[in-house]
Amino acid sequence: MKLYTFSPAPNPQRVNYLLKYKGVSIETQEVDLREQAHFDQAYLDINPSATVPALYIDENCTLVDGIAICHYLDKKFPEKPLFGKTDEETAVILGWVHRIYVDGLGAVAEILRNTSEFFKGRAIPGTLSVEQLPALAERGLIRLNAFFDMLDKRLKNHEYIVGDKLTQADIDAYVACNFAGWVKQSVPEKNEHLIAWHKKMMNILDT
Repeated sequence: MKLYTFSPAPNPQRVNYLLKYKGVSIETQEVDLREQAHFDQAYLDINPSATVPALYIDENCTLVDGIAICHYLDKKFPEKPLFGKTDEETAVILGWVHRIYVDGLGAVAEILRNTSEFFKGRAIPGTLSVEQLPALAERGLIRLNAFFDMLDKRLKNHEYIVGDKLTQADIDAYVACNFAGWVKQSVPEKNEHLIAWHKKMMNILDT
C-alpha cells in the first residue's frame, strides 16, 4: 500500500488528518502540484485523472477519490473509528461528508480555480482544459458564506458535526474552513459556534 499525496492541498489533508488521528503511518510519496508533477506520465500511469490523493493498494486496485481512501483506511485501521460503528452512523456521516465536500470544499475550489493565475486554462481538476469564468468565483463566495452559516447553525446545539465524538465529517469541515484561507476568506465573526468548534478541532488535529 502506498499513498500519493501533496500535503498542503485540501483533499490530501483529509487523508493525512485521518492517519494522524489514528496514529497510523503508511508509505507515502509527495506529488508536487506546484511543479505539475501530477501531469508526469509516471503519475498518470498510477492515476489517469491527474489528481491527488491516490492510494495504491495492489496491482488490481488504486483508489483515487478522497472519500473512498478515507473510508478504506478507516476500515483497514479500525481503532478510533471515524465513520461510525453502525450502518446508520456511517450513512449519516457519509451524508455530511458529501455535503461538506460539495458545499464547502467545492465552493472554495470554485473561487480559487476561477481567479488564480496558476489555474488559467485548468479551471477544473484533472486533464481537461477549461477556461476560467469569473462569475463562478462570485458564486463560489456566496456558496462559501452559506456553508459557514449552515455549519454554525448545526454546531449551535452539537459538540461535533455528527454524534458525540470526532468523525470524518469534522475533519473534512475543518479542512474546508482552513482551505478558505487560500482565497483570503475566513469564518465570519458572527459564526461564533463555528469559530469555537474550529478552535477545538485545531487543538485535536494540529497539536
